[in-house]
Amino acid sequence: MHIFVRIVERRSFTKAATDLMIPRATVTNAIQRLEERLGTRLLERTTRQVKPTLDGEAYYQRCRRILFDLEDADGLFRQTMPKGLLRVNLQGTLARKFIIPALPGFMSAYPELTLLIADSDRYVDLVQEGYDCVVRSGELSDSTMIVRRLTLLPTVTLASPDYFGKIGIPETLDDLTTQNHQAVGYLSGANDRPVPLDFTVGGVLRQVMLPASVSVTGADLYMAAGLAGLGLIQVPRYRVIEDLRAGALVEILPEYPPEPMPVSVLYPQNRQLSPRVRAFADWLTALFRTLHFGS
Repeated sequence: MHIFVRIVERRSFTKAATDLMIPRATVTNAIQRLEERLGTRLLERTTRQVKPTLDGEAYYQRCRRILFDLEDADGLFRQTMPKGLLRVNLQGTLARKFIIPALPGFMSAYPELTLLIADSDRYVDLVQEGYDCVVRSGELSDSTMIVRRLTLLPTVTLASPDYFGKIGIPETLDDLTTQNHQAVGYLSGANDRPVPLDFTVGGVLRQVMLPASVSVTGADLYMAAGLAGLGLIQVPRYRVIEDLRAGALVEILPEYPPEPMPVSVLYPQNRQLSPRVRAFADWLTALFRTLHFGS
């Protein structure tokens, strides 16, 4: 059942074998025996992917519930350490600055866990791509995921001195349009739509959509474009402390700050009680309580 469920989620025999750390031949033989025992075809195999048949989809849904209940039941009686492979996808800057430096403590506490870590800013389909959980910044709209809030990051509006030298420094929100300011466009990974600039005015959120000559899809590119003088950006303060001190970036409109940026860990509902995911999510929650990101 574990093998079958992983194949359906990953749409690949090879990826399922890699995730489960077993030979691909073992995966193939297991599915052949399973289909022979059930007397039905569970998977349709093409040159590009593997997908469940109608019988396979029904069997997959039952298997997920059975495996979930089994792991839950085992956890009631076995207070063993989490073990096995945990696949996580992290937002790059948060990972490099805060999570990876603290990771030796987690690995020491859970020596039987093996981590596979990827980093990106894009939208990730956890089930199809085989991740157990992801850490993301910003507002999240995927209602199929369990979302655990880790922290709120103070955020600022800024641009380079070269940019302001050409167009002027805005002193009010209206100046953003009357002075013909531009933003660096940040495209949301989920739908590739530009994200407006946010400002808090008297406790009320006000969004401003400015034209953008350059748009990007990643946090590092967004920062680089701001430093290059290509427009206004809004980023967590911790990312720009050194640039502000060095004068490479200038903060504007501090009296109208953007709303703090949430950071969350997300995982599929069927991973909710996984000892591996629970251990990592609990550790992240405790870690972020100890961190300070500036005000």
